[in-house]
Amino acid sequence: MSGPDDDAVKSIAETIEAYLDANPEAADSAEGIARWWLPPPLAEESPATIEDALERLVTAGVVQRRPMPDGRVLYAKKGATTCPSK
Repeated sequence: MSGPDDDAVKSIAETIEAYLDANPEAADSAEGIARWWLPPPLAEESPATIEDALERLVTAGVVQRRPMPDGRVLYAKKGATTCPSK
């Protein structure tokens, strides 16, 4: 069963995937993705909804998680060569 939250997760996931198609070397945290990659209506969704969309993309093999030494987690297109130095 799908509901409003599932629709938001799907829309966010599609928007992130489109952003990464246009910017294949981009990488950012969930917070940065909400702030910079998503248009206002989607960016206003809860952090949990944005995380659900990212998890959906990770599970689908579209996005990979990149744990950073400081504990942050960056998300990037799977196979991208960008590797932040900090």
